Formats: sequence, C-alpha cells, structure tokens
Amino acid sequence: MPIRASIFLFCLVRITMAQLLAQEEKEKTTALKDLLSRIDLDELMKKDEPPLNFPETLDGFELAFNEHGQLRHIHTGEPFVFNYKEDLHRWNQKRYEALGEEGYGVIVLNPNENSLEVEKVPDSAKKPSPDASDEPAEKRERKEERENKKKKDFYEKYRNPQKEREMEHIPIRENSTPEEHTLYVWDHFISKSLAKNIFIVAHSYGGLSFVNLMIQREAEVKNRIRAVAMTDSVHNVWHQEANKSIRDWLREHCCNWVSSPEPLDTLVDPMLNDCPRVSAGTEKHELTSWKSFHSIFKFFRDALKNHEDESSSSPVTTRSSHRIKNEDL
Repeated sequence: MPIRASIFLFCLVRITMAQLLAQEEKEKTTALKDLLSRIDLDELMKKDEPPLNFPETLDGFELAFNEHGQLRHIHTGEPFVFNYKEDLHRWNQKRYEALGEEGYGVIVLNPNENSLEVEKVPDSAKKPSPDASDEPAEKRERKEERENKKKKDFYEKYRNPQKEREMEHIPIRENSTPEEHTLYVWDHFISKSLAKNIFIVAHSYGGLSFVNLMIQREAEVKNRIRAVAMTDSVHNVWHQEANKSIRDWLREHCCNWVSSPEPLDTLVDPMLNDCPRVSAGTEKHELTSWKSFHSIFKFFRDALKNHEDESSSSPVTTRSSHRIKNEDL
C-alpha cells in the first residue's frame, strides 16, 4: 500500500509539474507576442537603411528602353535588379516603386470597338403557325419548301461547322463611333482626373478623333493639354471645319510623325499648314508610334518645360499692383 501511494504521489507531482511548465511556456509566448506587437518593425528596419532618396527619371536610374522595348542599364546593358542592396528588402521595394513612378498616369482608349456582335435572333413572326390544316394547298407547298430549305441549311452547317452564323451588331451607347468614344472618355475620365499636365498620343484615325474633340471641347482641351503627338494621323482640319484658333493651337502644340523613308525626326513637307510633320523613321504605318517613341517623349518633356517657364515668368497680379495703377490713373 505505501508503494502504491508513493507511485501515485510521484505521478501526481509529475503531472502537476508538466501543467506548470505548459502554463509558464504559454505565458512566455503571450508576453513575447505582446512585446512584438509594440515594436514598430518599419521603424526598426529604417535604422540600418540608407535614406529613401531616389531619382525622378529613368536617366537618373541610369536605365533606358532598348530597341526591343526592354528596360536595360545604359552602361552595362543588364536588366533591372530588384535586390540592389542586400538584406534591405524595404529599401529595395521603395526603390522599385520609385522607378515605377515616371510621373505619368496612362489611359488607353479603345475607339475601334463601337458595337457588340451577337447572334441574330430569328423573327418569331416568320415561324409557321401550328395549325395549317385550313391553309390553301399552294400556301402549304411554299411553307414546305421553306422548311426543306431550313433543314438543308441545318445539315449544311452540321457538315461545315465553320460556316458563319447570321450575326448583328448592337451599337455601344454613347460610344458608337471613334469620335463618340473619344468624347465620352474625355468627359467621364480625363477631364475629371487630377492631372495638371495632359499629353496625347494619337495614331492614325485617332488624330481625326482628337481634332473632333478640340472642336467640341476647345476651351477645356487648351487648358489641360500641353502637347499632342500624332503618328501617321489622317486628320484634316479643313474637312473637319476646325476654326482658326484651333489651327493656330495645333501648329504650336502638335507634331505629326508620319511614315517616311527619311531618317527619324527629319522635317517632311506638310500637306496642310496645320502642324509640323516629321519622319517616324519607317515606311510602315503600324510602326510609326513605336519607332518615334523616344522622340515623342522628348517632345513632351520640352513642351512641359516651356509651359513651366512661361508660368514662372508670368507676372502675378496683386492688390498693390492694382493700387499703383489706380494711383497713376
């Protein structure tokens, strides 16, 4: 009996000790979690990282797009390296985000999709009535011929599944033409954006759509848009009946890179006196935007600089200046 009691007591003590150890471990875990919750990991990581001062242009990062559209280091030709500094993930992430900010928000219009293509629903009025017993024989024969033709068409489609079905196009509301689509995107998105400086790249028929936008929203466009780069544009300011103020604005703020055998940016004789025409460096219409890519963005940078210079040099009207003028009077 004493032996059994001692064994029971030993087991009881052992179980109690295990419970105490588990409780102690739980309390340590809770305390550790509480400590970690009060530590600002971002602040801790900032102590050992360099300042978050990054360039504002691709040139500052010593990066550029090559002729294949790939982002490469301008000296080594190597692709972008995310882990620029070892063991500094937060700094590398911030550098990556800074690279992604070239200062441009981009909206890509889709002016060529103006309708939805759906399968045409057969007219129910043309279906034969279920009870045709009272119809004249001649009329029934014509119906039978039509039914036979339908069956023949069905078997033809079965044998040739590639045969097109009868389709119809449903216009997209307020976007049924490229001109409507451009106007809709301007009114609902671009004009409502916070962007102070807007640049337009208009390819082919897009140039015509832009001129139409100017005709419809002249004051807004002149106030928000700094420059327009057209690529092989088919616009015609005379046929579109653009007024003189629009034609004058286009001559000053627009350039059209056209398909030509001449080297890139070579001045081309203008067909119409609306905006300068230069060579896109290719004779292929569909490549004019890509081939003139770098020239277009240089054109945009120069236009922005000119706008900023003009803004900074403009005199600021103050009450004192008005007072002096009044006293002079």
